[in-house]
Amino acid sequence: MLVQDITSQFAQTNDFASRALFAQVNRQQQVVLQFSHYHAQQQAQLIQLCQQLDGVVQVDATKLTVLLTQTAARQLTTHWPQVFRDQAMVQGQLTQIMKQYDIYWQAGEKRFNLTDKPMIYGIMNITPDSFYDGGQYKTMTDVLNHVDEMLQAGADVIEVNGQTTRPGFKEVTPEVELDRTLPYIRAIKQHFPEAVIAIDTYKYDVMQAVLTEGVSIINDVNAFTDDPRKLRLMADSRVGLLTMHSSRDQEYTDLTSSMRQFFEQNIAALTGAGIDLERIALDQGIGYAKVAHGEQDYVMMRNIDEFNYLKRPMMVAISRKGYLGLLLGLKKEDRLPMTLVTEAAMMLKGGQILRVHDVAETKQMVTLLDRIDQGYWLATDHD
Repeated sequence: MLVQDITSQFAQTNDFASRALFAQVNRQQQVVLQFSHYHAQQQAQLIQLCQQLDGVVQVDATKLTVLLTQTAARQLTTHWPQVFRDQAMVQGQLTQIMKQYDIYWQAGEKRFNLTDKPMIYGIMNITPDSFYDGGQYKTMTDVLNHVDEMLQAGADVIEVNGQTTRPGFKEVTPEVELDRTLPYIRAIKQHFPEAVIAIDTYKYDVMQAVLTEGVSIINDVNAFTDDPRKLRLMADSRVGLLTMHSSRDQEYTDLTSSMRQFFEQNIAALTGAGIDLERIALDQGIGYAKVAHGEQDYVMMRNIDEFNYLKRPMMVAISRKGYLGLLLGLKKEDRLPMTLVTEAAMMLKGGQILRVHDVAETKQMVTLLDRIDQGYWLATDHD
């Protein structure tokens, strides 16, 4: 038996059905596999297995074609030897096929596999004026205790912030930002040496200073292209880059197409400067529209799957934001349930990095949704 991935073939034809299918498989993270050179019994077993995985199956005289989610295709690969004990070569082919759909994010020494479940990215605000918990953690002990809580609850990354970029924010100097962040970065590294630390900054001087402090990720709301020195600095480092789209200075007639163009051009600029693609993650910039907490936020919550074709991890950064106050009248301290609803909706469409204040509850949500996503009833599991 043989198998091949024919998903990309649908991008090479101009008929509407093929174009629509290719757009669907990208948005919904699906794959089209085609099997051949099998006998009648194998065909029957293959049909049953694909149907158990809720695949769309078509059989002709010589081939079986199936449309599967990537999750289901990985389960097909895992369960293959239980059904086809003498077809190890096909399992190897399936394994190689599915590797090309894996999503990794290289961040310093850490290489995160975001293929199966998202990253929980914990926010540790040091700023006194952050919109949600500004000024809440006032001492080193407060900060380290909160970091410990987040790590114990399942945070994969701890992000330190010394400059808020909330709507209407007041800029501080690089010196003030470093005074706010460097002591805590050093203390976190000392007390939690295995912790992966990120910093949220758009200032070159701050980026330059923290690179020698063990920071693994830099989150730039200006997408690293507002200062050519940033590209050279990033190219000479190994940090992960979180690059954000912002539309605070402009309005769009076609938001989704404009965002596609932005990300494509931004990725090209970063990789053209010598930054490996695997180091790049994306942020739509929810809350960074010209009208704060306006209609664009909801478009970005809905259209996140439009960027799955880029094959880069996308951040979900909506934790307790102001849209929940404007739309639902919720105070900041009452926004967790609806934050989790929004995160779940975006995660199910491909959001792979959840930037959150509430790690424990987010971890519960991720665990539950991941279990549901893996929920296929395979007879081989119960024989």
